[in-house]
Amino acid sequence: MNANRTVLEASADLFRAYGMTTIFGNPGSNELPFLAGLGEDFDFVLGLHEQVVVGMAEGYSRVTGRPVLVNLHAASGTGNAMGALTNARYAHVPLVLLAGQQVRRTVGQESMLANTNAAMLTYPLTKYAHEPLAAADVPRTLSQAILEATTHPQGPVYVSVPLDDWAQPALPDDARLAQRSVVMAGALPPELARELTAAVDQASSPALVLGPQVDAAAVADPTVFASVVRLAEHLNATVYVAPSPPRGPFPTTHPNFGGVIVPGIDSVRRQLSGHDVVLVLGAPVFRYHRWEPADYLDPGTEVWQVTQDPSEATRAPFGRAVIADVAAAITVLAQSTVDRGTRRPGRALPPAATSPDGMTGTEILEVLNQHVDDSVVYVNETTTLDLEYLERVAMDRPGMYHFPASGGLGFGLPAAVGISLALPEATVVATIGDGSANYGITALYTAAQRGTRTVFVIVNNSGYGALAGFAQRMGVPDVPGLTLGGIDFVSLAQGYGVPATHTSTREEFEDAYKRALQAAGPVLIDARVV
Repeated sequence: MNANRTVLEASADLFRAYGMTTIFGNPGSNELPFLAGLGEDFDFVLGLHEQVVVGMAEGYSRVTGRPVLVNLHAASGTGNAMGALTNARYAHVPLVLLAGQQVRRTVGQESMLANTNAAMLTYPLTKYAHEPLAAADVPRTLSQAILEATTHPQGPVYVSVPLDDWAQPALPDDARLAQRSVVMAGALPPELARELTAAVDQASSPALVLGPQVDAAAVADPTVFASVVRLAEHLNATVYVAPSPPRGPFPTTHPNFGGVIVPGIDSVRRQLSGHDVVLVLGAPVFRYHRWEPADYLDPGTEVWQVTQDPSEATRAPFGRAVIADVAAAITVLAQSTVDRGTRRPGRALPPAATSPDGMTGTEILEVLNQHVDDSVVYVNETTTLDLEYLERVAMDRPGMYHFPASGGLGFGLPAAVGISLALPEATVVATIGDGSANYGITALYTAAQRGTRTVFVIVNNSGYGALAGFAQRMGVPDVPGLTLGGIDFVSLAQGYGVPATHTSTREEFEDAYKRALQAAGPVLIDARVV
């Protein structure tokens, strides 16, 4: 063990051991000693705003399945990132936010750019947050943060480090930190597996409701996708995607696919009506959005939940919950359930809605679906189309679909860039509402600088379309501030270095989209819809 290492050298070795050498950040003065001391094997991905930085890191982590290092400022920089943290928190994304603090002895004086209670700033959006009480504890704290982020339920963590700590001597035993591991052995116990198998086997009309933990597990092990398909076919179960899905946990082309559950209490009740046993895998029960007061379930509907998140299990208002490894549970159930021998005919989609006044959003989805191939990954932040997206675009492999888990606007553009950086061989297609696009527009700079293969489709209805829909349902149609106009996304994109074009008809959009799919770098299409 090297007795002469600094805290920075020990920390850098720890990051190397976990493969965390790609850093997403926006540098400030408190971060300079850390960034300047890293080796050439670290790749710093520059974002122009901290919300974009966190969004790019989330996209990168979603598809790699690994923890990702984010470098922020402990005060205002962290504040700028908080909106994006809501999505990472509810999508269970293992981000390690490392924030630069002022010189240790001046923090209590509230000197410029200091945060006197840095660890509290990110609560409740982080699993773990800490500022070490001594420089010598920085590497151990970072080790704990990485393990906290990657232990189920996964999620973002936050560590604030004073800028003068990095040059302090490290402990010789810090070398042992890179050899640490934490393993969760959370398979279903045999007795519980038999009880759950019997419940679904004896059901006359079972349903599966799948959440993001299923897709995340399938990215790590593609056999999980095959197992959940086998489970659905054995049970002849209708498969729904849990409300507000951040990922695509089931092949949307499969005959048993029943669509996305609408996120309202009465809507959930009606969609699950007629099912006597509902098995929820890898999702909360349930994350509602629309206020639709009603009974949660019809009489006779029994709900079981298997989740890796204890909080999801304990906060549910109904159902029997099991905290276990979702992939292991799916494998056991697929093997133990009785095959009923029934297979359903293929699904047929209705034609896209059209309008004499111009192109519709569903026409855009129809064009996307006509040009699906094995290289395409979708990012969606068009809340007016979120329920139709998985219905109309073929998703048949893990990690193919991404949506903001908690509605934090500004997710789509940066997440698409992060996914492109993690999957350079893929073509990432990001459909973004014109309202949402303004929150993360600076991600175009990183896309241009890195030459990512990203197609940005601005679904432009000149306003906050989802909010307008909510206003109608709430009986308050005259809400101010829902109309946008005069934003030239083509000029904005070109200013950041991304080629761009306007379209207003289906024919124009399809032609532009086909050309964009063949481009070597990023392209933006401003698609005007009615």
